[in-house]
Amino acid sequence: MAIQSAIEWTDATWNPVRGCKKLSPGCKHCYAETFAERFRGVPGHPYEQGFDLRLVPEKLAEPLRWKSPKTVFVNSMSDLFLDGIPEDYVVAVARVMELAPWHTFQVLTKRSERMRKMLNGCLSFAAQLPNVWWGVSVEDRRYGLPRVSHLSSSNAGTRFLSIEPLLEDLGEVSLEGIDWVIVGGESGAGARPMHRDWVVSLRDQCLRARVPFFFKQWGGVQKSRTGRVLDGRTYDAIPARHMAVVPSAGYCGALVERVQAAAVPWTGSSKGQDGIQLGLL
Repeated sequence: MAIQSAIEWTDATWNPVRGCKKLSPGCKHCYAETFAERFRGVPGHPYEQGFDLRLVPEKLAEPLRWKSPKTVFVNSMSDLFLDGIPEDYVVAVARVMELAPWHTFQVLTKRSERMRKMLNGCLSFAAQLPNVWWGVSVEDRRYGLPRVSHLSSSNAGTRFLSIEPLLEDLGEVSLEGIDWVIVGGESGAGARPMHRDWVVSLRDQCLRARVPFFFKQWGGVQKSRTGRVLDGRTYDAIPARHMAVVPSAGYCGALVERVQAAAVPWTGSSKGQDGIQLGLL
């Protein structure tokens, strides 16, 4: 069963990796860390190790079991391009996305330089898949805007920006080659304020550049009260999804078996990469 998501711009989440490390100001009040650390030390819980980095190879085949097409946020509880994740494991995740063209996968990272390097190298087979969208998080000028440049200079086919939490006025953002922009304020305890002018500036830039604009939330301590209405309306634009028919149960079952066999290097005693390469090509 897919893990249904309350995130407004996706249907489901898929977490073949758990855990992360703070990198920039946008990480200060990380919802994923807060959630995971609640369960640190709880025997048998998926987050028994809290927010420590863990590969979860038993989750690799998960999207192939879902019976209907979904928009899937990849690693909502981690970052696929975190330095501690082996390159061949990242490739394995991308191979699963390649095998499931009936889903639309949304990959979001703050490690934009590593993503660019891999999309232009070992992930070139997945960079322009029509069912995979590659995005970067943008929270401010110092850390966020360079990520936009890294994404733009990558080999990605569909590129998007998640400008959340928006922590300051970004000024003019280069939207050339960008296919989608999400904007939102921080929510929860200690949420930092987001000014209306910052949001309006980004909305207007998207309108001029004809880039789909999605306004996720105003945020704040009680985001349900502040809502997501901007100037009397909601903004829900999203790129068109690649449409593909879900194969038969038998075909999907065979794919699951291939992926499970390929995951042996991370679940068993063998630690080489040949298994995943031979299993999914």
